[in-house]
Amino acid sequence: MITKEAVINNQVGLHARPATFFIQKANEFKSSIWIEKDERRVNAKSLLGVLSLGIVKGTTVMLVADGADEQEAIDTLTALIHSDFSE
Repeated sequence: MITKEAVINNQVGLHARPATFFIQKANEFKSSIWIEKDERRVNAKSLLGVLSLGIVKGTTVMLVADGADEQEAIDTLTALIHSDFSE
């Protein structure tokens, strides 16, 4: 299991379109992936779960991955966050 902290810096946070990009990317991996905010953990492959966290600009989240491709999953999702969800 690997964990990594990341700060969401894009203008709208992790809502609507950025959340969709995040979930699509998370679904490319076999590992179980979660995103945590304030003691709440949701499946990073679930749109409703991610949106339910209400992540806004400046929020620090913890990414957690467990599985065969966990390191690649964390690295890829962190890079997506640092790119402010640009395509």
